[in-house]
Amino acid sequence: MSARDQAPATRDEAGAVRAYHALSSHEPYRYAPGPGGLDWHNQPDPFRRYAGAEAVALDHLSEDEGAAYEDALYPGALPPAALERASLSALLEYALGLAAWKQLGGARWALRIDPSSGNLHPTEASVVSGPVAGVCATPFVAHYAPREHALELRARLPDDLWAELAAGLPAGALLLGLSSIPWRESWKYGERAYRYCQLDLGHALACVALSAGALGWSVRACDGWGAQDLELMLGLSGCDPQELEMPELLLALAPQAGAAPVPPDAARLRALSWCGRPNRLSAAHVPWPALERVATVCRPRRGRPAPEPARRPPPAGLEPRPCGRTFRQVARARRSAVEMDGRTALAPDAFQRMLARTLPAAGARAFAALSGEPCVDLCLYVHRVADLDPGLYALVREPRRRGALAAAMSATHSWRPAPGAPAELGLTLLRRGDERAAAAAVACGQDIAADGAFALAMLVDLERALEEGGAAAYPRLYRECGAIGQVLYLEAVAAGVSATGIGCFFDHAARASFGLAGGRFQSLYHFTVGGALADERLQSLPPYLPPPE
Repeated sequence: MSARDQAPATRDEAGAVRAYHALSSHEPYRYAPGPGGLDWHNQPDPFRRYAGAEAVALDHLSEDEGAAYEDALYPGALPPAALERASLSALLEYALGLAAWKQLGGARWALRIDPSSGNLHPTEASVVSGPVAGVCATPFVAHYAPREHALELRARLPDDLWAELAAGLPAGALLLGLSSIPWRESWKYGERAYRYCQLDLGHALACVALSAGALGWSVRACDGWGAQDLELMLGLSGCDPQELEMPELLLALAPQAGAAPVPPDAARLRALSWCGRPNRLSAAHVPWPALERVATVCRPRRGRPAPEPARRPPPAGLEPRPCGRTFRQVARARRSAVEMDGRTALAPDAFQRMLARTLPAAGARAFAALSGEPCVDLCLYVHRVADLDPGLYALVREPRRRGALAAAMSATHSWRPAPGAPAELGLTLLRRGDERAAAAAVACGQDIAADGAFALAMLVDLERALEEGGAAAYPRLYRECGAIGQVLYLEAVAAGVSATGIGCFFDHAARASFGLAGGRFQSLYHFTVGGALADERLQSLPPYLPPPE
């Protein structure tokens, strides 16, 4: 284990995070450093494969079967499924598999269950498990290949090593490792790509947690593992440095809650024999020094796992209602809207339930893979919600933060309870008025932020997070934002509308539009929900049957 994996974060590293965040901010007079144009001939391959590794095809489970969508949202609603080939197949397909193929003329591209900035998909997943009948007769480490819906067997684990890993876990548990390939994002977004890698990871965490929830499984982050522990456990040390695959975190999935496994001795992991050679994603690469620096200072460190946050019941009267769809149907129907129609309005109860699912208590499943206390609050531009005046609203997801946020915002904000909203929701009116122009302006001039039923920004107290958690707090903030975004995506599908994440926004202008002074509070992710305009030129094809050419 390296000294960096053991050492606590320093003030210099927190300073490096601040410097990166400032450099990677967009402003009307200066966008974050990026490529300036897209080298389409050098676009990274969105699919990682390991040549020479044995591939085990997984089962395709019907999206018309399985748990109802609302039953996947809360622990205790479903009996846990046994760990077997079918359940492992369902977990991966409806968390990280393909949703569809799109075709326009001679161009064809895949959409996935887990969203990604620019559909570039930096997130990779590996399974670490004991024997699973029909998959592998021994404990194993395997990479998940979403295009083929297959596991590539990379290493077989000694029985005693798996027994050591699983010592604190219930029977039938498995581990899922997630990693990021920054080059996939920096090819298009340059220095800002680290932000998007962590947002995408947050989307994937919520996808995995909810897919596991649909099987009745619990999810827990194993956040005591350092970067080198993860690198060795997942077999990532042989990657091309120009196509670095960053180890991010390990999740424990089990029929019931258990203790997170501790990293085994590094010598035992170094002794593993690995199969497969990773494919090269691009012929040439462009370095982005600030991205590389922030990725280094934010590497996971070995340490004591963070305590699990307290979970409260969902707000009274805002529990999920049956939407008539299975979890799999909702997960596969998720799409990122390209345009909104500027007409569709949300009913008050649909709007309120959507926001209730973003609360840490109400969305316990979706946020189960996030360690530590929730840190993200929402500032909403409401355009078209029946019986609710257009205007600027706030949803403070942890009531204890309300005073600090109110003190940082403009003194002219009213902070009155939103008319008609349940008090338990905590939705607050800041000011009435037409916010469409402001929403579009801060979203880099994108009309989609004005044409939905509402748009929102995800706010964090960045200074407090860095003071309390050091550099490692930075990626965790983005992951929480991504998980909130995934909840909004799925809730939009369940409500019969659409959504999209907005990664391009003017950082300073966004804060100013909420009346925030100074740089303590930062906006990390924007989102919009409404009625989508379909592009009739696009042809939609099944994700796996028939297989794409």
